[in-house]
Amino acid sequence: MKNIAYKYLTEESKTWLLPILSGVFIGTSYIPFPPWASLFCFVPLWIFWQKQSRLKPVILGGLLTAFVFTLIGFNWVALTLHEFAHLDWPFAILGVIIYALIAHLYVPLAGLIWFLAQQKLRMTHYLSLSLLTLITILCETYSLTLFDWNFGYSWYGANLPLFHWAEYIGFSGLSAATLLCNLPLYIAWQQRKRLKGKLIFASVLIGFIILNMGGMALKARIPQPDAFATTLLVQASTENSEKLAAELGKGYSQEILNRYARLTDEALKSHSDTHIDFAVWPETAFPALLGPQFKQNRLPAALTKFLQERQLPLITGAYSIDNKSQLITNSLFVLDKEGEIVSPHYSKTILLAFGEYIPGEQYFPQIRDWLPATGHFARGSGPNQLLEWNGFKMGAQICYESLFPAFSRSLAQLGAQFIVNVTNDSWYGTWQEPYQHFYMTLARGIEFRRPVLRVTNTGISTVSLASGEILERSPIHEPWTGIYQIPYLKNPPITFYQTYFWLVPVLLWVCLFSLLGIGIKNRRIISNFK
Repeated sequence: MKNIAYKYLTEESKTWLLPILSGVFIGTSYIPFPPWASLFCFVPLWIFWQKQSRLKPVILGGLLTAFVFTLIGFNWVALTLHEFAHLDWPFAILGVIIYALIAHLYVPLAGLIWFLAQQKLRMTHYLSLSLLTLITILCETYSLTLFDWNFGYSWYGANLPLFHWAEYIGFSGLSAATLLCNLPLYIAWQQRKRLKGKLIFASVLIGFIILNMGGMALKARIPQPDAFATTLLVQASTENSEKLAAELGKGYSQEILNRYARLTDEALKSHSDTHIDFAVWPETAFPALLGPQFKQNRLPAALTKFLQERQLPLITGAYSIDNKSQLITNSLFVLDKEGEIVSPHYSKTILLAFGEYIPGEQYFPQIRDWLPATGHFARGSGPNQLLEWNGFKMGAQICYESLFPAFSRSLAQLGAQFIVNVTNDSWYGTWQEPYQHFYMTLARGIEFRRPVLRVTNTGISTVSLASGEILERSPIHEPWTGIYQIPYLKNPPITFYQTYFWLVPVLLWVCLFSLLGIGIKNRRIISNFK
């Protein structure tokens, strides 16, 4: 009896290794890792789910997978809690563990929905697998998370031509296609000892090669640019402690401005034979309030003088004040070569929860009393205007806003010739987040075939072209400047994804309801037969 019990426990424990294996596959396929397991990462979890006859292990297996891949792919959250929230390391580590438990609940939710659906309906094995795949894709697509990652970005991170299909289906569509490939590879694993399994595996491999060849063809047909802009990007790598002191009025403001001025001057002197159309400083780089009402203040006046003397136009991130609410705004300003502010400026619209606002505060104001140190910013009016100056039509993004394709689509619809993204990633360390955020930001340029200028406080700053080609990249956490000649189109064409933004979600929902309809029909047929 003891031997039988021991054998049973051993087999049971081996089964629970499957969701862990899926978590490892998914986590180690996130940037900065290559997407080596993306096409089959959910297969072990699905095998585990298919073996279950009760709901509880299905949910627990999904939670285990999500917990493992979140710890691997997003462990930088611990550093953020330590740096940004000023938590001691034990509490920061506890925080990332809690985050890993709740950040990707779409995985156990997918298992829950699938299990209940297939229990209620009469489905064949393959119909059940197809339903499981679609539910997983839709749950991932509509998951609520602070960092809107998907499985499509890793193809860009690995520089595989496959990513060019984002021009048609977006990176969310690439993510859906990636997860969809898990279905035939699951079947190929089941049939691995038979010719059928080998043929399915070969078909997926051939299809992958064809899609990459198609990606190269898509890149080759991008229209040639008809205009150029020369820009200077400045990354000062200001320490968080210095920025915080400046924001609280405790010094360092002049030192920070001097640092940007010095780096800008050094770049101008070393490229004295190059005409610079404009310079770009990152998010909240200017260490004081900026706006027409503040132009006579000491630092804004110093900035005006600096630009006048050099006849240098500037785009810079800065704080300002919303006239209606009298709250601080995180804004982006264009100043001409005389140092005058070009109207309108842009204020950040998609704010970072618990960093720039408290969710639910408008309904429960007393929350502010519980979290007094949390930022309290006014929202901008959205991507409804471009920054226009000297013939340039620029779409403005501040940091986090680059993660949302709908936001960049609005800029493209307005006719933006290129996107200017200013960011401060200094709270996240040097390991994962800077690379993840980097590729997610530049991905918008591929979806809408526009160059993206990205300048950050601590890196990675660069320019990507409409082709997705990434030019010189800045080092991380080092002062740096870079001068780029950016080719662009004065009237960029509208991409398929820009026009049919809704297409992939609609197709997924149609397929889901079709499968459910087949399941309901089969159940009725069986019921009538009985």
